[in-house]
Amino acid sequence: MKEINHGSDNLSGSTGEVILKRNNFFHFIKLHGIFSISLFLLLVVLGVSLAVGRYHVPFKEAFLILFSNLFNSSSDWNNIQRAVVMDLRLPRTIAAIIIGAALALSGATYQSIFKNPMVSPDLLGVSSGASVGAAIAILLNQGNDMIQIGAFIGGIVAVAITVTIPRLIRNQSTIVLVLSGIVISSFMSSIMSILKFVADTDTQLAEITYWMMGSFAKVSFKSMIPVLPTMLIPMIIILLLRYRLNVLSLGDNEARSLGINLQITRGIFIVLSTLITASSVCLSGTIGWVGLVIPHTARMVIGPDNKRMLPIAMIFGGIFMLIIDILCRTLTAAELMLGILTGVIGAPFFIFILFKQRRQVS
Repeated sequence: MKEINHGSDNLSGSTGEVILKRNNFFHFIKLHGIFSISLFLLLVVLGVSLAVGRYHVPFKEAFLILFSNLFNSSSDWNNIQRAVVMDLRLPRTIAAIIIGAALALSGATYQSIFKNPMVSPDLLGVSSGASVGAAIAILLNQGNDMIQIGAFIGGIVAVAITVTIPRLIRNQSTIVLVLSGIVISSFMSSIMSILKFVADTDTQLAEITYWMMGSFAKVSFKSMIPVLPTMLIPMIIILLLRYRLNVLSLGDNEARSLGINLQITRGIFIVLSTLITASSVCLSGTIGWVGLVIPHTARMVIGPDNKRMLPIAMIFGGIFMLIIDILCRTLTAAELMLGILTGVIGAPFFIFILFKQRRQVS
């Protein structure tokens, strides 16, 4: 009788292993299928972005122009088409992909750090601080380069103040950090109101307003190159350390039991996410909803595991930002600002996501 039970135990154990291997196989197929489809959609939307606009370029010609420097393809296009694709649309297309991916990654990182799905990349005041820095540069009649530098410095300073407040009051809990971010964001908004009040209503006020609403119209390769290291390097580091985000998501006690130094690890991710967000804002202005909506979408599609979710979220962010930029360029005669459409599309879409995940949220 004991031998029979022992045999049945072996049988159930081997059956469990088979089921586990089968589930892992299906997860592997699902992950790579979603990843491949997402990359294909990104490539398609990229081609549409290069082709669509006030000056139409055929879809095929747009790709041929793009790869003409790599392959010896026949020149069936004119100089105007080449200039439109390479000089006007390609920089903003690449910027849209990178910034969309960056904001999605930053938002997902913040949500994992603070264990709150309602957290966005500007939680600690980086966007409001960047807006103040850019507004000061505009008031000083500086060029686009100095506006970017001012925005980057403003965002870093705002987050530095936010992080310093819990240390000053000797309470470095997550709640105090979040409350400090809310306070600093409100303080920066008040400073922004003062700057708008003293700005010249005919020129400076309009430029400040347009910058805060976000746009890729002034993005060029020259303006992107200085910002890319502070954006891409932190993104790579987060991807390499994303398994630690899973540990942080378990809770403080579980993370400590696994040997994670909460303060140092959380601080590293906050610094990396802040650099990413500040770099994104200084290139394109303030863009809302991307860092909040896209991580939710990725979790709904692939699950909460950050190892799988973060790459998918980055691709989704690039696709979403490209679609928004295409609509901004084509819906009306005058180009719309990014913040208008991200709010109009992002808010209802987020409500839909909350409705789909209402049981998990509750």
